[in-house]
Amino acid sequence: MIKQFDPYAAKYDTWFMKNKNVLYSELKLVAYFLKDAGESLSVGCGSGLFEMLLKKEYGITIKNGIEPSKGMAEIAEKRGMVVELKAAEEADFGDDRFDTVLFNGTAGYINDLQQVFKKAYKVLRNKGRIVVIDIPKESSYGLLYNLAKVLGTWDHPILEGIQPKDPYPIEFVRLARWRTTNEKIDLLKNAGFTRFAFAQTLTRHPVYSDNAVEEPLEGYDRGDYVAICAYKNE
Repeated sequence: MIKQFDPYAAKYDTWFMKNKNVLYSELKLVAYFLKDAGESLSVGCGSGLFEMLLKKEYGITIKNGIEPSKGMAEIAEKRGMVVELKAAEEADFGDDRFDTVLFNGTAGYINDLQQVFKKAYKVLRNKGRIVVIDIPKESSYGLLYNLAKVLGTWDHPILEGIQPKDPYPIEFVRLARWRTTNEKIDLLKNAGFTRFAFAQTLTRHPVYSDNAVEEPLEGYDRGDYVAICAYKNE
């Protein structure tokens, strides 16, 4: 999992504050599968921004997190989280400790995602759930971000007129490796998960995605932010 976020910890929250409709569209999607989540672990909790808003807006409490960036973890801890400062690949998740494991926007920053999904399976109690939310590689955002990654900048004529007003910081884009939804489904199945459900948001083109807050929709065929929920021993 990427550790180079330290210099950009404050930039992460600042971007979301500039794109509040995107933030709240994503927040609604994160909350979609977290009803009765029980004891939960957030893998790659970042600054704890979503966890703070989940508690404030929905009464959903996620106390425990894993985060490789010291700068991010320090902000999350100030927001009340207990954070293990390690990459997901290096962290000892333990066994049968949680009812829900959340990966919100973090799968693309984990190199050995198969190994981490297997650890998530072990740490879940019987009939626990995993919720993986990320930008699909095949989505509009996925295609746009990968183009910006290849170009190494948002300031390029090819991207003129097709990028959001305040695009995701290029520092974060450069570090990501997005996977298709089907790739993530296969990795989850290989880890032992069953009974899949899906939801999506950000269905407008990236240029227009911050125009209004969206409600989550079932499925994964049109959203630029997709949630996969699956279960242990179901």
